[in-house]
Amino acid sequence: MGRSLILAGCILIVVGAILHFAPWLLNWFGKLPGDIRIESGRSKIFIPVTSMVVVSIILTLLINVFRR
Repeated sequence: MGRSLILAGCILIVVGAILHFAPWLLNWFGKLPGDIRIESGRSKIFIPVTSMVVVSIILTLLINVFRR
């Protein structure tokens, strides 16, 4: 459990550093076809369906690679 938390923390630090120093690397997130964006008046609803599928596939591949 402790090892998993350390790994998750390291991943969050790397993602945070990327967002801070190189935000253009993640410009694709939320702008893929299939992401739902509804804007009307003062309300905005954003549902990143396709982006979450891509993130899920990438995480699944990474977990399977590191488990073996």
